This record gives sequence, C-alpha cells and structure tokens, in this order.
Amino acid sequence: MDFQNKAAKIRLFNFRSIPMRTFHMTWFAFFLCFFGWFGIAPLMAVVREELALTPKQIGNTIIASVAITVIARVIIGWLCDRIGPRLAYTWLLILGSIPVLCIGLADSYESFLLFRLAIGAIGASFVITQYHTSVMFAPNVVGTANATTAGWGNLGGGVTQMVMPLIFAGILSLGVNEYLGWRLAMIVPGIALFFTGFLYYRFTKDSPDGNYAELRAAKQMDSGSAVNSTFWEACRDHRVWALFVLYGACFGLELTFDNIAALYYIDYFGLSLKTAGLVASLFGLMNIFARTLGGVVGDKAGIRWGLKGRVYFLGIVLLLEGMALMLFSQMRVLPLSIATLVLFSLFVKMSEGATYSVVPFINKKALGAVAGIVAAGGNAGAVAAGFLFRTEDIPWPSALLILGILVAASSSLALLVRFSPAYEAEVRRDMEARIRVATPSSEIA
Repeated sequence: MDFQNKAAKIRLFNFRSIPMRTFHMTWFAFFLCFFGWFGIAPLMAVVREELALTPKQIGNTIIASVAITVIARVIIGWLCDRIGPRLAYTWLLILGSIPVLCIGLADSYESFLLFRLAIGAIGASFVITQYHTSVMFAPNVVGTANATTAGWGNLGGGVTQMVMPLIFAGILSLGVNEYLGWRLAMIVPGIALFFTGFLYYRFTKDSPDGNYAELRAAKQMDSGSAVNSTFWEACRDHRVWALFVLYGACFGLELTFDNIAALYYIDYFGLSLKTAGLVASLFGLMNIFARTLGGVVGDKAGIRWGLKGRVYFLGIVLLLEGMALMLFSQMRVLPLSIATLVLFSLFVKMSEGATYSVVPFINKKALGAVAGIVAAGGNAGAVAAGFLFRTEDIPWPSALLILGILVAASSSLALLVRFSPAYEAEVRRDMEARIRVATPSSEIA
C-alpha cells in the first residue's frame, strides 16, 4: 500500500491538505480518547472511598482498563486495512463515548470494573492514529509524524491528571457532594468523544489519494478480501512480536503510570488529591515534545544509517528507560522523585516514538495488522505490570524496581528486528525520490 500523494514535509499550519488535516484530527481525537480512557484515574481516591475498594480490587480495575485494549487494538488494525481509518475512528469515538458517559452509574466494585473494562476499548484509537499518519506521510518524516500525533494524543493522559481534579472541584463548588461529583465529572470527556466522531468523518479521508471504497472501486487498491491473508502474514513475522514486547516495555509502562501515579504520590508522599494530580501530570505532559523527539531522532538515524539505524536507536533509548525507572523506584525525597519521574518519562516517550518510526517499514501491505499487533503489546505490557500492583505483598517501589530491570533486559530484543539489504536499498530510493519530488501534488486537498 504505497500512495502517491504522501506529504514529504510537515506543515503544522496547513489545514487545507489531506495529510495535514488528518494529522491534526488524529492527534486531537487520540487526545480525547486518552482523556476519556484515564479520566477516572486522578479521582480514584474518591472512588476508592465510596465503593470501599481494596488494593487488590484497585489492581483489578487497572488491569481491566488496559486488558480489553489488547484485543481491541488487534481488531482495529485489521479493520483499518479493511474499511479504512476514517470509518474505524468515527465509530470508535461514537461508541466509545457510551461507557465513559455511563461509568457514573457504577454503584459497586463489579459494575465499576465492567465500565472500566468497556472504556478500555477506546485505547484502540492509538492504532488508527498511527495507521492514518503512516499512510499520509513519506518515509523521511513518517516517524516524526507518527511520534508527534501519538505524543500530542498521549498528552491527554497528563492533562487528565491535572484537569479532572479541577473539573471535580468545580462541580463540588456548586454544592454537589463528592460521590455525585466524580460521576458528573466523567460526562465532560464522554460528550467530547461523541461529537468528535462526527468531526472526524467530516474532515478526513482514508488516504492522501482518497477513501478506500473509491480507490477499490477504481481498482487502484487491493480488495478488502485480501486483508485476511496479509494479517496472517504479519502474525508469522518474528519482528512484529519483538516489537510487540518492546512496545510493551515503553507504552505499557506509560499506561501503568497513568493509572497509579496520583495514588503513588498520595500514599507514599502524603500529597493531597489535587497536588498529587499536578505532580502526576508531569509524566504525561512530557508528551508535548518527548515522543516527537524519539520520532525525529528515529527519522534522522534512518536517513543517516538506514532502517538498522532506527532499530539501534530504539534499543538504546529503551535501555536508558529501564535504568531511569530503577533510579525513580529508589527515590524517597519528593523533589528527587519528581526529577527522576521527568527523566523516566522522557525516555518512555522517546522509546514509543522510536518504535513507531520502525513499524511502518515492517510490512507495507499489512500496515494495519502490524500496527495493531505492536500496539496491543503496549497494553499487554500494562496488564503484566498491573499484576505487580494488585498484591499487598509487594510494595509499589519494589514493583517499580522489578519493572525497571525487565525493561532494561528487554531492550536486547531490538537485535531481532532486521531488514534485508535489498529492502533497505528500496526504502532509501523511495525516500530520496519523494524528497526530490516534494511538490504541491503531495498537498492536494
């Protein structure tokens, strides 16, 4: 799947071209999905008190919020190849808004768990975001485009930690009690998700050359029935599963921290709900630039050393991430803890950007399948990490130390992601040709 009108440059203030309209809609939609996905996390101290949740039950809700996304991401990747990212995102946003709006109806541990499980499906939005930018941008900037849209979208996790307590406080100021307040606060992200679904349908197209239905009718792309064979082809590629684990070691940790950060600072540093939310937000706010930085360096390494340069950079930054997490786990003084949290967050986001500077080159015909499987690895990693936080026998600092060791060890799997010399040469020729040609045709509206 190699479209002709891919953009070879990222022009942030160009809202007329198909690639740049898509660029802005994808990150904004993903931002709102993250906001809805983790909107309840900074309010968990109130929910814990009302529903009398035990540490084990809280751990189960953390696992539930990311477990269903493993399956959802694989399915949504297949759907992107089959029906196109435009329709896939539209329906995910509209249907995903329903459990976000309805979680306020939870009145027991069991019902709260089911709503968190259902909300987790909107985490599949990441796959569509990465898929959509991958088909819109040329090889010389695709890593940067993927990293920036994902990073600005992931920023929703940081903004959520800061904004949801403020929305909650605003509702309380109207005379509402805490137990009704958190329920009303969740209506805000739910409504935003619902209306964004219609905007996505209106302002995007499946590819820079047009929508998939039109291209297939004109015999300019493979039929939807060919998608199944490419999906299984992706499943048989060991490189896909190596990236699955590597993405679990970075994005899996981000999801885990989005769920536990506020509670960690409340329980281990004695901060208030509002202050803990502000500190926890620093982890997510690093997405403003850190993930983009990973994609930019990945692209630069690819231009300089080819695809192997992208892979080596991924391995190095993952190793640094593991070391930073081990350091953070040992911090007992608040200022030092915050400083190492920021350092750890930097390497987490850069690792994520570096991963998706590699993904578009694994199998162009099965881009959705590859993107979906690798993205599912992020949630699988979060599920695995979640089990460390659901037991009372392991203190959270010890759990974080264990995770740091595992992340550092997993970085060696980058050595399994290799490309043939012939394919390396093909990618370089394609990239150089697009850079030379970078004409207004790549910006046709």
